[in-house]
Amino acid sequence: MMAATNLDLVRSIFADWERGEFGSAEWADAEIEAVWADGPSPGRHPGLAGMADGMREVVSAWEDYRAEADEYRELDGERVLVLVRYLGRGKTSGLELAQTRTRGAILFQVRAGKVRKLVSYWDRDLALADLGLAPDTDS
Repeated sequence: MMAATNLDLVRSIFADWERGEFGSAEWADAEIEAVWADGPSPGRHPGLAGMADGMREVVSAWEDYRAEADEYRELDGERVLVLVRYLGRGKTSGLELAQTRTRGAILFQVRAGKVRKLVSYWDRDLALADLGLAPDTDS
């Protein structure tokens, strides 16, 4: 699959996520590995059910939770990195994520038109360091 098609797939995922819609997993391989590298609920979540559980755990603490793309970077023929801003309001605390450091990153590994691995970071600089990329001067 060509990188442009991978980029199109990731952009289509973010079209939903930017509206706070996280219910669809048509884009994910049945054996996807979802990883939350840091943040409030770090861990590995194998398979579609595991990814759904991990996503539910993160999203359930927030009202109006969504992820907005700042920038898309094609790293190679399989990987697309999205620099993101997380938005939402804490259900218990009322804290607005926009008031905190909310710049993260999500790495998508795509094969045969499906996301095989998703790695989500709340700390954008950690993601860039893990990938051997220069720090983001805007974060």
